[in-house]
Amino acid sequence: MVLRRSKQTDNGTGRGKKLAIISLAGILWVGPVIGAGGFAPLNWTGGSVASAASAVKLGEEILTSGAILMKYRYSTSSGTALADVIRVDLTNPYVKLDVMTGKGGQFTTRQSTEGMAKETGAVAGVNGDYFNTSREGAPIGGQVSDGELMSTPSDLSGMYAFAVTKDGTPMVEQFTFDGTITADDGSSFELAGINKAAYTPETSGSSYSHSNAAYIYTSAWKALERPENSSTTPTEVLVENGVVTQIAENAALPIAVPENGYILRTHGKAADFVKQHLAVGESVTTNYKLLVKSSGKEIDPSTLQMMIGGHTILVNEGKASSFSRSVSSIGGTRARTAIGYSKDNRYAYLIAVEKNGSSAGMSLNELQSFMTSIGVWKGLNLDGGGSTTLVTRDLGNTEPDLTFNTEYGTQQRSIVNGVGVYSEALQGTLKGFTVGGSKTLLIGQTGSYTLKGYDTYYNPYNIGTTTVTWSSGNPAVVSASGGTVKGVKPGTATLTAKSGSATATTKVTVLGAEGISSLTAGSGTGSLSKGTTISIPVTAKTTDGQNVSISADALKWEFIGFKGSVKGNELTVSSVDAGAEAGYAIGRYDGFSTVVTLTADGGSSMWEDFENAGYDVSFTTNAQGVTGSAAIMDGSGEKAGSKVLQLDYDMTGGSGKMYAYAELNGTSGKTIQTPATGISMDVFGDKSLNWLRAEIADADGDTVYVDLAKAIDWNGWKSLSADLSGLDIAYPAKLKRLYVVNVEEGQDERAKTGTVAFDNIALNAPGTVSGQGLKTGTAQMSIGSKSMTVNGNQTVIDAAPITRNGSTYVPIKYILDAFGGQAQWNASAQRVTVIRGGVLMDLNVSEKQFVLNGKRKNADVAPLVLNGRTLVPLRLVSEQLGLTVKWEQKTKTVTIQS
Repeated sequence: MVLRRSKQTDNGTGRGKKLAIISLAGILWVGPVIGAGGFAPLNWTGGSVASAASAVKLGEEILTSGAILMKYRYSTSSGTALADVIRVDLTNPYVKLDVMTGKGGQFTTRQSTEGMAKETGAVAGVNGDYFNTSREGAPIGGQVSDGELMSTPSDLSGMYAFAVTKDGTPMVEQFTFDGTITADDGSSFELAGINKAAYTPETSGSSYSHSNAAYIYTSAWKALERPENSSTTPTEVLVENGVVTQIAENAALPIAVPENGYILRTHGKAADFVKQHLAVGESVTTNYKLLVKSSGKEIDPSTLQMMIGGHTILVNEGKASSFSRSVSSIGGTRARTAIGYSKDNRYAYLIAVEKNGSSAGMSLNELQSFMTSIGVWKGLNLDGGGSTTLVTRDLGNTEPDLTFNTEYGTQQRSIVNGVGVYSEALQGTLKGFTVGGSKTLLIGQTGSYTLKGYDTYYNPYNIGTTTVTWSSGNPAVVSASGGTVKGVKPGTATLTAKSGSATATTKVTVLGAEGISSLTAGSGTGSLSKGTTISIPVTAKTTDGQNVSISADALKWEFIGFKGSVKGNELTVSSVDAGAEAGYAIGRYDGFSTVVTLTADGGSSMWEDFENAGYDVSFTTNAQGVTGSAAIMDGSGEKAGSKVLQLDYDMTGGSGKMYAYAELNGTSGKTIQTPATGISMDVFGDKSLNWLRAEIADADGDTVYVDLAKAIDWNGWKSLSADLSGLDIAYPAKLKRLYVVNVEEGQDERAKTGTVAFDNIALNAPGTVSGQGLKTGTAQMSIGSKSMTVNGNQTVIDAAPITRNGSTYVPIKYILDAFGGQAQWNASAQRVTVIRGGVLMDLNVSEKQFVLNGKRKNADVAPLVLNGRTLVPLRLVSEQLGLTVKWEQKTKTVTIQS
């Protein structure tokens, strides 16, 4: 047969994958290196058991005729995992599976799963085969796309592949390749493979894949170098339409492979064959086949619709299989990708296990158990970890989108190939439509909603200028005008759209305060001066993790220390109260508060900018072989003219969990004198995907670790912040280290060399904001006594401290009288608001949750009302306000200091 490569069509191929090479006992190991719908639901239900195992189906949605998306919940040793499964009916003529490749259907290009799916017109797609990230970008396994053999299997033990024949029969097997190239004189030479990167074979005895070998490179290989890092200079032959048109002895042809031909790349004995038997103008033919390793059965690649390479077999005959090769480099609890088929050969399953804030991920053994529980008869492991990506097209939409967040959030890896699901149906008639738009609104927020049609094959249908009538089932919750809906008050309403006899509905929930976890207004700081205008766009984070923008003037605002107004997203100071050194703008959404603190210096709380650091900075590590440096130096780019702390690291010589530390002041650290509720800094990122942390040693000798970024997924300077209020830090504390971590799990997905830098470390600490007569000193109160001593002076109080369930409660008014600040009581809301320095706290009677500077927090105790007085938990409130509390058990005395 003559090698060919057809041009990509709308339903053609798309994209790719990567892999790591690790030496295990002298044997080359190929492992992963780097790597997510609403519609008229078929059934998005709440938890029917899928099998006798612990897989629980949460629901399913139609993607297109013959393909459905199912979501499962599965119990694992690490917690609850979510798995998304696309089931494709291989007997349905209107759907097919195919392999997507890079950009433009070519190797060495790499693209995200979503990019490949959109480029090729896929209904859905999942990441595919392993590949060597240090090479050009070609799959390790074999690949057939749209019936064309694009890459041959590598000589590696235990590597399985998934294939579907043109008559719809699925296979999971180990495949080998057998081919020859024949000259005009009848002489022939073994063909080693097609479109392969260089690697170390495992069974042939050769130390280098291309030694004394002949490989073919088609126009599916985009790069001009074929492959990189050859051990010897090749002889390359250009064959067009079966005829030799160029021969470059001891040289590579500096040309791209034409569509009507291929380049024969030869080394050693293969190059000698070219010299002796091939000549320009003579014909040359190729013959090749795939072999099933277990049976020796010959497979003509042209009989296959698709084939994707993978790794170990996971399931065989409906049971967990022993692994066909070492899985030490792909172990742990990770996001996972797998593929398999049902016992009756009818269904193919594309499986993506999530690991993110909602899902714990799975081990390979847990993945095996899950696959058997949903009906997989035979299946294999595809690339996983950070590469695991699923994209799906919601009913009525024209393109797929990320179905769930990857291990690195919304970031998708650029890979070499993936498996796409394609519709083969012609345009059908209108079957129905769906309502598209946000399922969640805030009070006062407006959302736009649209209708999207789908046909009899569940593919997009253009409804054009169809007249649509919109209505709300509960106008007290949302008001609807055309496709624009506004949240009115907390609750859930049904939004209905009608067009002729067709009706579609969707539930819209308007969130109240209980649905908010944080509320942030701009930077939270500003300058207290007449005429100042401050930008305060408000972002609400919901309890289910969504970030929702809302206009600042949709909140109810109150001002302390100044008079002002809020219009749109701007706060304007019209006048400053006499003697005020600080001001507060308190915005409330359904009672949930956020605060903007205004001071004469604009709210600055700079702790270290490295301009005049009077201490040394040094580099240390935990692992032998890790090197680097840490120093305060002149910044560059946007930091030109200022000093920064720069950390350079090289972990290529290390192993295990590796750290690169920038030590502040040797092992001593720099002191954080007063309690801080937050820390922020500018960080120069290297997009290494490593973990960025800070280490604090507190006054009790405890070590506190602060996550600055779970993955350094950006290049250049970026402002980061971290919440310190829930870390139980005893002050004074010391910031000892800023450092980069390369953990073992998924280590091959992250860079081992890089540079990060730090500047402008700021602390949000109670008492750093001047004004309101903040005072220092010592106060004492005794349980049951209506007197209080402040700096040696005794004063009468009208409510005595009490203890209840091991906690001390006090009337907060007297604490604030002694140390500065103020409290406000809202009787209707049963809420006390406490303000001191840079801190605003909202506490509700009998509720253990409280709001601290716009963030919902949990406490062990709640405020209470006793004899008409509101008493608050002393230690909780005092420590959040920058005060220290000591308890003397013998005298039942509380000592408070500032």
